[in-house]
Amino acid sequence: MGGSSSTASAPAEARELREQEALASAALSLPLLRAVFSRSPDLAATLSLPPASFRSAPPLETPAHFQDLLASLGPSIASLFFSRGASTDAGAGDWVAFLRGFNSCCARARASLPLAALLRVYAAACAAAGAPCGVQFRPDEDGGGDEEGGKVVGELAPGEIALLLSMCWVMAWSGLAPRVSGGEEGGKGEPVLHPDVSHLVLSALVSAGAVADDEDVWGWEVSAAGKGVSVQEFTSWVISTVPGLGNCLSRYVQDRFRSSEVDPTKQESSVSTGNTTFDTSDAYLLTRGRAWSISLSVRNTLSEKFLPASVIGMDTEDLLYRSSLHGKGLSRFWSCVEGYKGPALILISAFSKTGSDNVDAGQKWGLGVLTEDGFENKDTFYGSSGFLCATYPIFRMLLPSGKEKNIMYCHLHTQLKTYEATPKPLGLAFGGSIGNERVFIDEDFSKVTIRHHAVDKTYQHGSLIPNQGYLPVEASILDFEVWGLGGQTTKRQQDIFKKREDIFSGQRRKIDLAAFGNWEDSPEKMMMDMVSDPNRPRREER
Repeated sequence: MGGSSSTASAPAEARELREQEALASAALSLPLLRAVFSRSPDLAATLSLPPASFRSAPPLETPAHFQDLLASLGPSIASLFFSRGASTDAGAGDWVAFLRGFNSCCARARASLPLAALLRVYAAACAAAGAPCGVQFRPDEDGGGDEEGGKVVGELAPGEIALLLSMCWVMAWSGLAPRVSGGEEGGKGEPVLHPDVSHLVLSALVSAGAVADDEDVWGWEVSAAGKGVSVQEFTSWVISTVPGLGNCLSRYVQDRFRSSEVDPTKQESSVSTGNTTFDTSDAYLLTRGRAWSISLSVRNTLSEKFLPASVIGMDTEDLLYRSSLHGKGLSRFWSCVEGYKGPALILISAFSKTGSDNVDAGQKWGLGVLTEDGFENKDTFYGSSGFLCATYPIFRMLLPSGKEKNIMYCHLHTQLKTYEATPKPLGLAFGGSIGNERVFIDEDFSKVTIRHHAVDKTYQHGSLIPNQGYLPVEASILDFEVWGLGGQTTKRQQDIFKKREDIFSGQRRKIDLAAFGNWEDSPEKMMMDMVSDPNRPRREER
């Protein structure tokens, strides 16, 4: 009987091994996983962050217990998911348990499961660091495995949300740090600039109803005590606004496994993000925090463009236009972006010009537009895909609704002006229709008008500024930026286009004096003489 039972269990174990290996190989190669598994007693060290210190730009402060939480991150992941596979004999059963733990945090699953695993890691790291945490994990009563059964419950206070988001950003930083390191001895040990995540925290609280969407949001601070959000409300906000947050744990584990095999000696050295090619401070509208927010929200390949920018800042060579640098106005804007046929990000900073009922006067706010079609001078809407987003003080991403494709409108007069009975408006617009644009920027780039989402069928519903209301909102533009996201190839094509246009413009300005005859024999002089004295007798030359 014992022999038959053993024989029957063998196919089941082999089948589970094949299933686990198939799931794991979709994320990482099996030889790499076997190499990591051979060092399973050191998994806590492998999954730990590279040594580094972090700082926040004044007046922001680094969250409390931040460094202790980061120090507990690797051991917490190892104990939650890989404790069953950590064995000195490294047998076949331990290999299956290791794969099971890897798949629990890295295999593809519905959106709520990776986020639940991330919250479990956060709760375990907080417990190890002695940080307050309102998140608990409740296993299934039937005794299912910790990786398979149970649910995460509890409530997240504003400070805890900020701490969780900061931890996730550091997890993203760890995968990019070796590639952007300054690499010299003099740059090692420098503190890494930590981005501002307050706009994301406020977005989660407003989405859950813990903070009212009114003028009070401008004076709101993360450190202020207030109502938190439940885990269920936080999960709903992540899925709808920043779905990429759930992938932070999977990306982090895979990056740590890869880096341990590429060059294990680098695990013992500090990492510097000093790189003179990139901006080292948040001097632009596209700050590190906003770049990271957009990378978490966009569900396409552009997400990978913004992720490095959240760590080292955007490459200044990608800045196509900035009003404070190139001057305000549609013509100056067009001279900088003409010929750019690639995705671009437009960012606007503005403040309410008059004290209206729906927006408090004098309060700054920001919005952005992500377009994938470049720029065209047309008197109609165009585009195939685009996104609207509120960047400050609350972050929101409004995806295309799919009902209409009035993505973008860019119209300015050319040198060849023609008569128009009903001239089209000059300026930039996004969403809505001509005359009822969701966002409209005038020709001088001095004023922006925001209308209610009821006039727009292109982008999803939602307010772009706090306490927007139903009436159109007019505001003065403070700054305007355009970032090219098409890479060096697209920028090189734009440079070729501009050089060709400069050659054509120079040819059009040249005057061929040889084409003009003698003025005394020209018809123009005869006409001028007739106009000056039409009765003067003239002799006809035969």
